[in-house]
Amino acid sequence: MEDKTLMVQLNGEARAVAPGSVSDLLRSLEIDPRTVVVELNRAIVRRTALESTSIKEGDEIELVHFVGGG
Repeated sequence: MEDKTLMVQLNGEARAVAPGSVSDLLRSLEIDPRTVVVELNRAIVRRTALESTSIKEGDEIELVHFVGGG
């Protein structure tokens, strides 16, 4: 069986990702959801909605990392 992927724009670059939720994407990228803000098609995805928000073909996803410092 052939693996299915979706083409999305991730931080401005074309990328093939597995179908699933935003939470699945973060896990596949080994990103802790507490350390990023996710923007999907120019709308912020609330942390409580990461698991229930599906990624679709052609979505534009921006991951903004928190940076500590002082």
